[in-house]
Amino acid sequence: MNVLVTGGYGFIGSSVVERFHKEGHRVYIIDNLSTGRRERVTVPHKAYIYSVDDRACEEVFRSVGFDVVVHLAAHTSVMDSLERPCHDAEANILGLLNMLNCVRLHGVKKFIFASSAAVYGDTAQLPIREETACHPLSPYGMNKRLGEMYCEKWQELYKLDTLCLRFSNVYGPRQSSSGEGSVISAFLNQAREGKPLYVFGDGTQTRDFIYVDDVADAIYRGATSNVTGIYNVSTGVETSVNELIELVRTLVPINDVQYLDSRPGEITRSLLDNSRLKHDLDWVPLYSLQEGIAKTYEWMLRQEAVAAREEAAPARETPRWWRIVRPYVENGLAFAAVVLLSRDQSGLLYEYGIDFRLLYILLIGLLYGSRQSFLSAAAVISLYVADNLANGRAWGSLLFDPETLFVAAVYLFFGLSVGFVRDKYKKELAFAKNELAVEAQRYKLLMDVYKDTRSVKESLQRQVLTNRDSLGRIHALVTELESLEPEQVVSAAVNVMEDLMESRKISIYAVSATGYLRLLLQSNDDELRAPRSLHLRDVPELSEVVTSQRLWVNKNLVPELPMLAAPVVHQGETVALVCVHEQGFEQFTLYHENLFRIAVDMISRSLSRAFIYVAATRSERFVEETPILQEGAFLEVLRSKQAAKKRYQAAYTLLHVETSENGFKETAARLAHLLRDTDYIGLLRGQLVLLLSNSGPEEAGAAMERLQKYGVATRLVSEDTVYA
Repeated sequence: MNVLVTGGYGFIGSSVVERFHKEGHRVYIIDNLSTGRRERVTVPHKAYIYSVDDRACEEVFRSVGFDVVVHLAAHTSVMDSLERPCHDAEANILGLLNMLNCVRLHGVKKFIFASSAAVYGDTAQLPIREETACHPLSPYGMNKRLGEMYCEKWQELYKLDTLCLRFSNVYGPRQSSSGEGSVISAFLNQAREGKPLYVFGDGTQTRDFIYVDDVADAIYRGATSNVTGIYNVSTGVETSVNELIELVRTLVPINDVQYLDSRPGEITRSLLDNSRLKHDLDWVPLYSLQEGIAKTYEWMLRQEAVAAREEAAPARETPRWWRIVRPYVENGLAFAAVVLLSRDQSGLLYEYGIDFRLLYILLIGLLYGSRQSFLSAAAVISLYVADNLANGRAWGSLLFDPETLFVAAVYLFFGLSVGFVRDKYKKELAFAKNELAVEAQRYKLLMDVYKDTRSVKESLQRQVLTNRDSLGRIHALVTELESLEPEQVVSAAVNVMEDLMESRKISIYAVSATGYLRLLLQSNDDELRAPRSLHLRDVPELSEVVTSQRLWVNKNLVPELPMLAAPVVHQGETVALVCVHEQGFEQFTLYHENLFRIAVDMISRSLSRAFIYVAATRSERFVEETPILQEGAFLEVLRSKQAAKKRYQAAYTLLHVETSENGFKETAARLAHLLRDTDYIGLLRGQLVLLLSNSGPEEAGAAMERLQKYGVATRLVSEDTVYA
């Protein structure tokens, strides 16, 4: 099924994603990466980088078609909810409403909401059951309770299956060391770094700590069940912070513990009753606190080792102060070059009448904008005035000299114009980049929707082609089973069943009146070891198929038995069994069971027609009043056996039977009680010949000895004699 996990890159979400992937489901993630990190999820998945309150999420729902939504995305800081309640409500309520609305519009079957023990507040009734009155102490707890009420109302109004899971304190690998719910990670990190452990309160406050994998298991079981309502997810074990410190001390030395004032909005004791969850979901927490802390610590050590191995020299970033100072330094260097050029009037610039001062202003303005271009214009004007003063001009004359004022105005105007154009271009470019980023994000969303739609289309197309292919296979089955010779029908049945059931381990058994199953034909597979004969009393499952005439499925996966078995019925009697000994995992479906049932029913009809034809033509096929096949009919059977041997390596043996003085009839009558149902007696070039089905040299030798005891002498007929 398609599973959406909001906040899938988070601490709990990443474990939930891995659990669903391990169970074979397709997983999708919506996460804005505000606290989540991509590297937490290493299994195949599809991600959409959006906030859960973004309206673009509806396009994701429309394109994919989710079966289950696990809503874990939330703002989880109790202290921050006290300081910024509006932000907490926006993240936790508006996002939930957007998800619930998308779920309602697009037919999601189940919605799982991650609630919290914070909804209960500080209560003296321990352990806390689900029906305990809720008195949250913080906006975070209030919003979680409001989220539960929204889920209950959606179930009432829109018949949506909603499951609210109230987590106790969750811990484990991938958890950051910041935030209220990460005291274990924080203690482990602080102890590893030799820092003191900070405890808010006297350390006697208690919590119900639960390992993250147990939480993921509860979510998975809830998603695959029909359970709805509100449930506690906890261990049911109360642990104080001081006891937690002692457990941490068994793994890593602790230098110091400092006790600080309690924080507002925190409860004194917490212990959740998980009996309802155990009963309804058959769930139990697998990890004790000591085991969970040890696994968390091992994960932290592995992460540190990986970071140490992969650590490379960090890229040298340009200091911020240099980025600020650099334009002024480069402007100063360029102005120094202008000053040097003004002292040397023999260059090419003077020869061709090029004003390098204007070039300097233009260059600085284009590179850095109006601020630096204004400074460059002021510097050039200062240089012009200094040159005039050096040539003997007086200050007073310069102030009233029209030429000086005109040159200064030209430089200043040119500098401001170039800087203004550069700044305008920069702003327009930034605006265009923002627009491009928005359009790129929209394009990415549309491409994701297109790819998902294309994937769904291709999947549906494959289903249509598969259905057509199945119809084509059934048509081929009907065509191949049109023969009126039972041996040819059996051979064709094995061929078509192999193709239809996508298995090369097919067998067909004849059911004898003595209670034996005799192997008629099996697939040409070296690994298939189907027994040549079975007594029904030794295989009660197959005996039930014969008597009940119903399809049997090996649901207990008994290795000695086939995976599927169905009866071939003729005139109300079970005459044969068709067996599938091995199937691929993807073929364990009702579709393939129904396909098998239909195919065997067609085989039954074809064999019935063949038996009726044989009965109707008995006088032409058999020597009068004997079980001896006429030469033409016997050759038809022989050709079928030869074809089966060539295709399926089905052995057979021909024996020449020495007839008595009284002729064929007496010998045939004696043989009739000694042969199996799958053997044949016939005439070949005027000689009485016995055909032993599924018999190689060893079986033929044993049969010859047994016949000799009853006074019937036989000898092998060579292949050359047959073909001659």
